[in-house]
Amino acid sequence: MPIKHLNPAEIHANPAYSQGVAVPAGARYVHVGGQNGVDADGRIVSPEIAAQTRQALVNLSAVLAAGGATPADLISLSVYIVGDADLKPAFGAWSAFWADRGPPPTVKLLRVAGLGNPDFLIEIEALAAVVDRGPM
Repeated sequence: MPIKHLNPAEIHANPAYSQGVAVPAGARYVHVGGQNGVDADGRIVSPEIAAQTRQALVNLSAVLAAGGATPADLISLSVYIVGDADLKPAFGAWSAFWADRGPPPTVKLLRVAGLGNPDFLIEIEALAAVVDRGPM
């Protein structure tokens, strides 16, 4: 049984996220800890939220790959944005990243007072489910 994205007709449909995801028994999960806009040397890539979002998604993809998953396997994202940072550039980066990968994961967006570094504007954590691809 494949992963099923749940978007019942009784609930608003948004192309940016799914309302729910059903995962079959036997799926392997890859949990991705909070990813920020830092490069491989730990430097913040930019003071701009769009660039930080793009880098956080690059980092997220690297963790997924290390766990034998791809972005298409994402079933849930939690996105933390600092204060009143503009959502539009972050959403644009997400839309470009997701493109035509199919039904999007569920997404939770939270505005927070701050993150681990006062210069971080965004943090993204994720959950992916891999079905029937064999061992990592």
